[in-house]
Amino acid sequence: MFIDECVIKVAAGDGGRGCVSFRREKFEPWGGPNGGDGGRGGDVVLLGDDDTNNLVDYKYTPHRRAERGEHGLGSDQHGRDGKSCILRLPLGTVVIDEETGKVVAEVIEDGQRIVLCKGGNGGWGNTHFKTSVNRAPKHANPGHPGENGVYRLILKSIADVGLVGFPNAGKSSLTNEITKARPKTGAYPFTTLHPQIGVIEYLDEVKGHRRLLLADVPGLIEGASENRGLGHRFLKHIERCALLLLIIDMAGTDARDPRDDYAHLLEELELYDKALLKKPRLVAANKMDEPAAKTWLTKFKRRHKVDVVEISCLSGEGLDQLKKELLKRVAALRRREKKSPAAKA
Repeated sequence: MFIDECVIKVAAGDGGRGCVSFRREKFEPWGGPNGGDGGRGGDVVLLGDDDTNNLVDYKYTPHRRAERGEHGLGSDQHGRDGKSCILRLPLGTVVIDEETGKVVAEVIEDGQRIVLCKGGNGGWGNTHFKTSVNRAPKHANPGHPGENGVYRLILKSIADVGLVGFPNAGKSSLTNEITKARPKTGAYPFTTLHPQIGVIEYLDEVKGHRRLLLADVPGLIEGASENRGLGHRFLKHIERCALLLLIIDMAGTDARDPRDDYAHLLEELELYDKALLKKPRLVAANKMDEPAAKTWLTKFKRRHKVDVVEISCLSGEGLDQLKKELLKRVAALRRREKKSPAAKA
């Protein structure tokens, strides 16, 4: 089961109580205070994990709590700090405070650690309250409570290329052909019900091994921006992609017009988030092995001024060219990002 959004309730550990204790030794029955401090409560920590790909663990066990700090003991023994609660999250997870609606954290790197809720400090033992006029203090501090909250986790896939298209345009077939992912394929809508992240491998004896991550996400339908069909479950997964690859059924299957399909895809992207239209995009004209495809392609290029790579997932035509084009464009985008003022800052 793939879960890309859920709500969790978390609590950091409370600090342990300080101890009230007095030294009692032979020949010194009225020794001074020796109560230890309480241990600090454990934190709730977010940990980016490249080996985790969805939020299913938090859907059915949404309550998470860190360990309380141990109470202080006599003989100046301080309590042990509580163990932190580690939440392993897939890369691309956004954490939103349910009370304020604000984004409080984003997990984007493997091994990234973010303290979501801090544990409470331990209370002081009575040793700290000894003064020149109060040689035998009989009170200590309680531990401080740990932070807690209710948060919404939203997974937005991180990939170099976001594969966009209407149902049956050939997205899953293309993913099967050029990556190691194996999404389900079939001649009916929504064979892909959740995002698939595939790896496009490039073996180059000179430049070495390189790869791109491609996100094959559920097919759009008209009205997806209004959350129809798989709606927002699809659209949020392309927000972080560097390049959009729009796959179009250029054979006009089921009496569809490829020109209108492209226009409707752009419309849905714009209605969801206008920033998506600013992303670089490339069109993969699929099913070019069909007799009607050439005619439709000519009409398509006449209306839409966009770069097109002709492919056929069935025959394999143009797939190598498409892979090279994707690598060239993503590499150029990454170089541009490194040179940008924002990246240097």
